[in-house]
Amino acid sequence: MGVTADAGAAGPWLIAGLGNPGPGYAMNRHNVGFMVADLLAERMGGRFKRAAKAQAQVVEGRVGPPGPGSRRVVLVKPMSYMNLSGGPVNALRDFYKVPVDRVVAVHDELDIDYGTLRLKLGGGDNGHNGLKSLTAAFGREYHRVRFGIGRPPGRMPVADFVLKDFSSAERKELDYFVDRAADAVECLVTEGLERAQSAYNS
Repeated sequence: MGVTADAGAAGPWLIAGLGNPGPGYAMNRHNVGFMVADLLAERMGGRFKRAAKAQAQVVEGRVGPPGPGSRRVVLVKPMSYMNLSGGPVNALRDFYKVPVDRVVAVHDELDIDYGTLRLKLGGGDNGHNGLKSLTAAFGREYHRVRFGIGRPPGRMPVADFVLKDFSSAERKELDYFVDRAADAVECLVTEGLERAQSAYNS
């Protein structure tokens, strides 16, 4: 069971979009977590700034409807590269005193069709280096918003596939899917995991 929408409403949630820093990676499939985090920051009217306490960029704000239904959040983009994401995220989790089950990782997922979303609490890393690093840093009982990117074509190595930009065909729907993923994050934080799963899992 995830944290209910009204449990400990005063404390922030920490939403970590996973990706690699630098313009060369910006449109890679592996960077869809950054894309979702950027959109959430835009919705909150905030800009990412360098964190004083970690190798990361952060935005603090609120998501959800104005009033008691909104939730405090800290958006995080680790600047350490994907396979070292756990260190910066855990440093900020400690600094903001966020329980592990109020951490949300937004990441690409190979074993789900492109654009499909799946939300869950806990579980394995399925070979994802960012999740491996988070789990090593603070355990596995954090929330995941899994953004499907599908499997590589033919015999293309997985590492090559995830570090390539979305194809021209995929980019036609990318904004819609990123927008939907941001909606799913907001729903998870404001209404709880079960409601978000019901609305966005497919």
